[in-house]
Amino acid sequence: MTARITSPPEIRFNKPSLEGRELEYMRAAVEGGHTSSSGPFSARTGAVLARETGTHEVLLTTSCTAALELAAMLLDLQPGDTVIVPSFTFTSSALAFAREGARILFCDIEPDTLGLDPTHVAELLDDSVRAVVPVHYAGVACDMAGLQDVLADRPGVDVIEDNAHGLFGRWQGRALGSLGRFATLSFHETKNFVCGEGGALLVNSEEDTDRARVLYDKGTNRKAFMLGEVDKYSWKDTGSSFGMSDTLAAYLFAQLEQRDTILSKRRRVFDQYVELLAPQADRFGLRLPFVPADREQAYHMFYVLVPDRGTRDVVLDRMRADGVHPTFHYVPLHSSDGGRRFAARQVDCPVTDDISGRLMRLPFHNNLSHADVERVVDTFIRAVAATA
Repeated sequence: MTARITSPPEIRFNKPSLEGRELEYMRAAVEGGHTSSSGPFSARTGAVLARETGTHEVLLTTSCTAALELAAMLLDLQPGDTVIVPSFTFTSSALAFAREGARILFCDIEPDTLGLDPTHVAELLDDSVRAVVPVHYAGVACDMAGLQDVLADRPGVDVIEDNAHGLFGRWQGRALGSLGRFATLSFHETKNFVCGEGGALLVNSEEDTDRARVLYDKGTNRKAFMLGEVDKYSWKDTGSSFGMSDTLAAYLFAQLEQRDTILSKRRRVFDQYVELLAPQADRFGLRLPFVPADREQAYHMFYVLVPDRGTRDVVLDRMRADGVHPTFHYVPLHSSDGGRRFAARQVDCPVTDDISGRLMRLPFHNNLSHADVERVVDTFIRAVAATA
């Protein structure tokens, strides 16, 4: 008889997991009879997020894209208005504002944090700019001090934080999501805290709260009615059906209850990657994530910058062939078909072009084991060495 050789199980890039009482709470939502938006679990989830970020209002949405669209509607954009968005981000960061009629000014990123470059923002600023959308890439705050300096004499330019990666991250002790007029969160299955699909708009100015509630509730003052502020509700403004179902909010609430455990697990995986890869960085020309001293990251992902695009593509293929599944990230928006269509003008983003071609994300999720991380790193180093 010959021994049967079995391949080790594949290591997926992402694997959502149950971390607490998710199924119990979803059952309770169904049995409680309120499964649509704005139910009991939505209130509990919103309270946690408000307490942790210090925001005035939390509006749970069907996605981060929906939250960005709601923020864009609240800006009351006018013909000729432009919005500055990093080219190195997901399409939603720009699409939400393009849908409201804005033209997009694509901004380059800093080479260290991969966040919005305030120097390039300063070059792009003109009287047409209505808002700037910083993205806290990988859950590490971008240079908010630099951005604030650039915008110091531009009180009419709003900051809308795309904080899809950064819930529970901090900048100079302040919660990410609390630094702009609005901020958005993501609870997509690839994020730290998940409910399949979901998001939230954080309303950081009390003056925006009433109108945000109206736009959120299909253009009606239903929230004022529920609070007893009016005796009936009716159509008041534009808006849409943005609300997350209470069933999904129940799942999300259970995840947020375990936030310390989840962040601890993700920190362990991140630190193990650093421990194993740092000694190899100089030999193979690798660059690992950089976290400035005044920032606390949210442990959203682990990426590596390899020497060039050719190396990156070969390494991706070799690792996948060995049953380990890393991936690349954003294709620059400024050079995409949609980007060209909605751009206010053509811009160059050389750092974005370079980073996009060299960055690869390693498998990263809550319950990636120590042995899994070792196997990912071994597979990665073998693949990189084969290209040398």
